[in-house]
This record gives sequence, structure tokens and C-alpha cells, in this order.
Amino acid sequence: MRPDRKTLYLLFLCLCMLIPLLYAEPPFDDGFFFIEEIFASDDVFSFGDFLMDEEASPNAEIRSGEDALFTEELFDEYDDYFFDDDFFLQYPTLIIETPKFQMRSFDAVFPGLSWEQRAMATSTVGLRNFFMKGESPMLVPNPDSGIDLLDSVREKDPSHLIEALLVVPYNGQEIDLLEIYNALGMIENIKDYSVWVNGRDYYAITESSRIVSASNRRDIPDPPPAERLPFSETMYLRIREIDFGNFFLRGDVSISLYGMTYRMTNFTDIRVLLIPIMRAERFNIIVYLEPVEEGILVYCVSGFYMPAFIVSMFNLTSSINNRVTILINWMIDSLRKQGSAATGIK
Repeated sequence: MRPDRKTLYLLFLCLCMLIPLLYAEPPFDDGFFFIEEIFASDDVFSFGDFLMDEEASPNAEIRSGEDALFTEELFDEYDDYFFDDDFFLQYPTLIIETPKFQMRSFDAVFPGLSWEQRAMATSTVGLRNFFMKGESPMLVPNPDSGIDLLDSVREKDPSHLIEALLVVPYNGQEIDLLEIYNALGMIENIKDYSVWVNGRDYYAITESSRIVSASNRRDIPDPPPAERLPFSETMYLRIREIDFGNFFLRGDVSISLYGMTYRMTNFTDIRVLLIPIMRAERFNIIVYLEPVEEGILVYCVSGFYMPAFIVSMFNLTSSINNRVTILINWMIDSLRKQGSAATGIK
């Protein structure tokens, strides 16, 4: 069956529409323009510039060539629009200033001392005071200093308190908290220090060592000097001395903005001749150390509780005071040695 004239006429019209499309020029010289060619180009190209320009014509001229880039004038027009300050939302600039650390002075930390007290605190002996529960302390740091050892000791309800204050001068140069931490890390050396009693050196501590933990009391050596300052640390110590035998301490180290705090307490009972004279957690020593302008400030508050009949039987007040003095002497000498090591002085 032959097609009718109407069908032939429709086929002719379709052929006439297809022929121009077959010979039309493509919009790009090299066929399709792949996105990879744009990113492979060494020149800067921004799709945001092209898409956001309202005046760009879909038939805008694209120069053919090795790089297939837009004309320079077209880029300038888009860049002016895209990088216009009005295009972006404006936010206020946030400036964070980090305060510079400034070493405090001894007078700034303890401003209420008399001339005589200050002279004693900066001497080799130091300033010390013994007082009973209910009595007022002699050494009160600046309320704004952030130092409050006395209240922490009083939380344990001690019957006897001892406070000490001294400044260890720098030996040639300042030492920092890491050097202080390393100086006081040699626990084995405590046994080498004495206190002056009745005109002679009295070595009350015969052994001193670290132990593994409260439950494992095996002696372990002191660690090598640390390269980084820990934020906090807990250690366990065994002290053997003439009158009390072995007693065990837990030491907690914490770092603050200006200084370092050592807290030591007995985690077992202290006994004399198998008689418990002091319960666990009732003997507390808190030592605060801070590099100040004049040297290393050492501020110590210790407290212990013993019933009155125990005190009358053994008269242990001076004995415990001597032990605290030995610990302070160990700290002072360790700090001086650390300062000498830092400067190379022998």
C-alpha cells in the first residue's frame, strides 16, 4: 500500500528540520567541554563567577585553544562582582589576646609580713611557727594569690599545726616548675638529711623509698628526670625512722597557674611499740612552691591530730616538728642543687 500524500508531507517536513542540525557548528571547537579540562588548567577559574553573573549570556564567546579559557574581560567582570565587599556578610573581627605570664614577687604573695619576718623568711633558716588548734596562724598569703593551704589542713581537724615559709634564692638563673618537679623527685635522698638537735646533726629518717602502691609496698627506684611536667601525679612513699619504724605516705602533686603543690598524708596508722598513736589520714603536710622574683618560694603547712593523753605520754610534738624540718631541708637543698645543675655551677 502506498502512503498517502499527507504522510509523505509530514516525512518531508521532519527531514527538513534534521538536515540543519546535522551541519550546525558545535558550541565548543573540540566537541564536548569536560569539567576535567577546567581543573587541569594552570589558570584560575571560578564556576561561582560564571553562574552568579546575571548579565552573562548562554551564548557568550569561549575562545578555543590549548587552555580553552574565557576572555580576560569576562573574567575581570566576574571577579569584580564576586570579590566585592558588599557580596559577603560582614562580621566583627574576633581578637583573642593571651595574657603573658609575669612572675610574682615575694611581697605580692605575702604582703603582710613585718621587716623582721621577711628577713627571716629570706634567710637560710626560714620563718617557722608552731601553734595549736584554735590559735591564729602567723603566715597568711594574699587572698588574691590563690593559695589556701591552711583551710585544706584544717579539714582534717588537727590538734597541732606547723607553718613554715622561706625563699630559696636562684643560683645564677631562674628555674621553672619542671626543674622544681625533678628536684623533688629524688625520694631516696630524704634519708641523707638531718635536723640540728642539742648541738648535733640528728638523722631521724634511716630509709626513704618509693613503693608501688598502697596495696603493694615493694620498694621501687626513683624515675629518671621528667622531660614534661605532669598536670597531676600520685606517688606512694615508705619512710623508716628511728622512733616510729615504717610509716607510709601518699603524695599528690598538682600544678596551678603559678606554682606546684605537694600533699602528703599517712594512709596507714602510725605506731610506736605497736601502739597506734595516729590514725590514717591524720598526718598531713601540704607544701606549695612557686618561682618568684627573689627565688623559689616554699610555703608549708602541716597538721596532725593526737589525743592529749598520747601527747602527754610520748611528748611527740617536737619529734614530729623535727621530721617536718627534715623534709623541708631536703626540699631546700634539692632546689639549690637543681639551680646549680642548671647553671653548671659545682
